[in-house]
Amino acid sequence: MTISDTDILFLGECVRQAAQAEIMPRFRNLGAADVSEKTSATDLVTQADLLAEHRITAALKERFPAALIVGEEAYEADKSVVPALADAELAFVIDPVDGTFNFAAGLPVFGTILAVTVRGETVAGIIHDPVLGDTVTAIKGAGTFLTRQDGQSSKLKVAEPGALDQMVGGMSWGHMDEPDRSRICANMAKARMTFAFNCSAYEYWMVASGKLHFIGHSKLMPWDHLAGVLAHQEAGGHTAKFDGTPYRPGETTGGIISAPDRETWQLIRREIVGI
Repeated sequence: MTISDTDILFLGECVRQAAQAEIMPRFRNLGAADVSEKTSATDLVTQADLLAEHRITAALKERFPAALIVGEEAYEADKSVVPALADAELAFVIDPVDGTFNFAAGLPVFGTILAVTVRGETVAGIIHDPVLGDTVTAIKGAGTFLTRQDGQSSKLKVAEPGALDQMVGGMSWGHMDEPDRSRICANMAKARMTFAFNCSAYEYWMVASGKLHFIGHSKLMPWDHLAGVLAHQEAGGHTAKFDGTPYRPGETTGGIISAPDRETWQLIRREIVGI
């Protein structure tokens, strides 16, 4: 199974249309009934999440009727779909509003993510910024590109390696257990500057474009990471799980680090993660 250039254009348009029709009209316009908690007060779902995912899913099913479709919100009803990514002939993974807490709070730091996998390999990824209308598109073997709302396109490249005390990065420690949580938070003081976006879409966007040197996560749900990892790798970066193995579709544990190259990855693993 292959994904054509025409398919990529179709997928990008699906994401943009969902953002225009379902996400942006609800941004800073949510009522109390439009927001629900999933597992905690910081793990939310909104009507924008549900309706955008439904819209994208319907479009994908019409064009690719045999494909496996894994949506973050649909996963709550059928958790078997994530392990199925390891062997699916063709699959699409959707995060309709990544950074839902930010979205619900009125903070314009959220995105829509769509990844494409073929037989357990991520072959394409799209990260769309509904607020600005910009899109990052990564294609296996072809690079990572940023397309502005006005159509201008540029190729992305990760940051140059450097000394840790001059690096800018972020580690998503909110899902970590102790003692990892406290150790990693303390170690982040070794970097020049740190950020916490609470949004994988923005984190991968920043690290793939060289604005951040490194990012790390402990929770590996596919809708958060598949597209972003490909974007970072195609921009020249090195991403691997905490144990050094590649991150593959269907995996949800083991932690992950993205850095400019393998040597920097090893430095972040040792000095920040502390393992």
